[in-house]
Order: sequence, then C-alpha cells, then structure tokens
Amino acid sequence: MRAPFVIDKGLLRGPMRCIVTGGAGFLGSHLCEALLARGHEVCAVDSMFRGKKVNLEGCKGMPDYHLVMGDCAKIELLERAEEKLHGVDCIFHLAAINGTRYFNERPDLVIKVNIDTLRTVTKFATNLGSRLVFTSSPEVFGEQTEMPLTETIPGLFPSPHHHLRHSYGASKYLGEVLLQFAVRERSLDARIVRPFNGYGPRLKGDEYGQVAAIFLERCLRDEPIVVHGDGTQTRSMTWVSDLVDGIVAAGELDEGLDGSSLQGASFNLGSTEEVSMNELAEMCLRISGSEAGMDHEVGHPGDSARRVPDVSAANSALGWSATVTLEDGISRCWSWLVAIRDAGTN
Repeated sequence: MRAPFVIDKGLLRGPMRCIVTGGAGFLGSHLCEALLARGHEVCAVDSMFRGKKVNLEGCKGMPDYHLVMGDCAKIELLERAEEKLHGVDCIFHLAAINGTRYFNERPDLVIKVNIDTLRTVTKFATNLGSRLVFTSSPEVFGEQTEMPLTETIPGLFPSPHHHLRHSYGASKYLGEVLLQFAVRERSLDARIVRPFNGYGPRLKGDEYGQVAAIFLERCLRDEPIVVHGDGTQTRSMTWVSDLVDGIVAAGELDEGLDGSSLQGASFNLGSTEEVSMNELAEMCLRISGSEAGMDHEVGHPGDSARRVPDVSAANSALGWSATVTLEDGISRCWSWLVAIRDAGTN
C-alpha cells in the first residue's frame, strides 16, 4: 500500500466516521482502504450487485471497519451503518449501476438505481447534517466536443430516439441537480467529483466491465482485443489510487486549499494523458506479450470521440493531480492479473 495522500492544511476536524456506499466495488473498496489508512472509521454499504466481499479482504479484522450488506436506497440500511459508527461525519456515495452495456440494455434499471439511491442518501445526510461526497461522472457531459472539459461546460445529449446510451449520464446529471437543490435549499454540505475512466486492480473485465480491464483480460486469455469502432476515440485513463486521493480530499477538506468554498463545488478527477483505444490496445498487447492482435467491431452508439478533463479546479482547491502514467498503471494491472491467475483466485 502506498503512502497516504498528504494535505498540508484545511484538514477536517480529526478522524471521521464515514459511510461508503458501493464500498465493495472497484473504486469503493480502494476508497475504504485509503480512509482506514488515514485513521478514519468506515462502514461499507453494498448490495453486492456488482461488488464482491473479497474486494474488502484488506479491511477485514480492522477495528474501525464495518460492513452492511443491502440496498442503500432503503434508509434503514444507512441507519444500520450509522448505528455501527455511532454517528456519521461524511458519506461517500459511490453506489450506482455502471457499464456501457447496462446503459443501452437496461436504462430503466440504471436510472432507477442511480436516482433512488442518491435521493435516499441525500435525505439521510441532510437529516444528520453530514457531509456528502457524490461520485458523479464525465458522462454528464454527454457528447460534448469542446475539450478540455471544464466543470461548468454544458452537456450535450441527443434525442433518445437515436439510442439509450445516455441513461447513465442523464441519471448522474439529475443527481447533480438534486444535490445542488439540497445545497441551496437545505444547506447540505455536498461536494461532487467526476472520475475519468478509472482503472486498476479489482476492475471487472467481463462483458459489463470497463475497457482497460476488458483489454487486459483478453490478453490474459491470449485472445484478440476487440476495439469498438475505428479505435480513434480517446479517453483519459486514471489510476485508481489517484482517483481515491481526489475523493478523499473532497471529503476531508473543510474549505479549498485556495480558500474557496467546497459546498456545492464539482471537480473533474482525471489524467490529462489522452490515449486512443487503438493505442491502449497496442500498449496492453506489448506489456502483456500477447501476440493475439486486435480486431474492430461496430461500437456503442453515442460513444464520445474524445474525453479529456480540465483539472485546474481540483489542483487549486484540492491540491490534486494524477501522478501515475498510463504505461506504469497498465504494467501494474498486468502484474496483478498474472498474480491472481497464478494463485488460482479471482
């Protein structure tokens, strides 16, 4: 485990009692570990729809770690977490349905889960007077073509007559609307983070998974990497621990390091290292040593041609920037996958 992220000033009063919804997922489990390492008490809440208890093995046995299994759209689950913590200082809301195939195949489920869970968490945080950090998404920008993406640039969503891909982005956009209402009308201390294409150990590489893990698992099976479209579309792949550092900072700081108010603020968290899907596939093949090559197939409708963040706000207020290069991160992911394969675990 790497050294904890250091914030020189503005740190929240002492150790926090934290709820992490979606805590058994990819990003959530890494966040739980980081919060515990920084001296906070943590209760993970997860329905295990996509999360796994094994993701939290590194937290088991720690006296300040708790787990509640169930749907955080039900307020009694959050109340159970509060009982375990004897109060709640900060809620990190990560629970959501993610994965491009879900966006197109089950937009009803995506919208219901993502909105219902946030409404419950927002109500719970407001009633307790707790801080809330909402993990939104760059999908709120839709098919915006102006780059880099600033926090306040408008989203562009086509008619759903064309496709349903933006069910996820729309749900996250509406989530931000709900939070801004609670900030203005209920004085909720909420902050919004938008992680750009996170990757790292524990990321799922199945048919509903994320691109970096999908590519590497194809390499592990010595199967051709399948790239959607012509592969020229770009993304900003961001190492998971870098993302966690930004999320933690958004929760810990009472005010920005630049003196700004964080209540209602939103932050892009992403690497500024732009990579095409063809380049990412070639990197995965080279690092893994696979000679299976790559194929191309028809892509998902509505897939953005580019997605690059402006992270100047996060740098100024949170002291945050990505530190792990894509080459280094993909190498670490490959080593982890090989170790998991050789150990016979998953």
